[in-house]
Amino acid sequence: MSEYRIAAVGDRDSVLGFRALGLDVFPVENTEEAKAALHRLARENYAIVYLTEGFAQYMGPEIARYQDDLTPAVILIPGKEGSLGIGMAKVKTAVERAVGADIL
Repeated sequence: MSEYRIAAVGDRDSVLGFRALGLDVFPVENTEEAKAALHRLARENYAIVYLTEGFAQYMGPEIARYQDDLTPAVILIPGKEGSLGIGMAKVKTAVERAVGADIL
């Protein structure tokens, strides 16, 4: 049985702290690197990929590709610049799909 892993992808300052929590960290410098990292991690047995909102805002189709798959779960997190509200909007949409109403 293979073991699933967890990764954090984003700018260096935003993701390096996740290494202390035992996550695999993938610092990227631009959106193309972030896209490549996400696709590689999806192939490499990662169950959860934390992705900073700064890159996620330019990766709609790439994130949507994994939305209905079991793995990886792509979770958007604020970067060093703070929250852009994208992650919370995705949570709200997911809750609306599951419950059938906006309860948030």
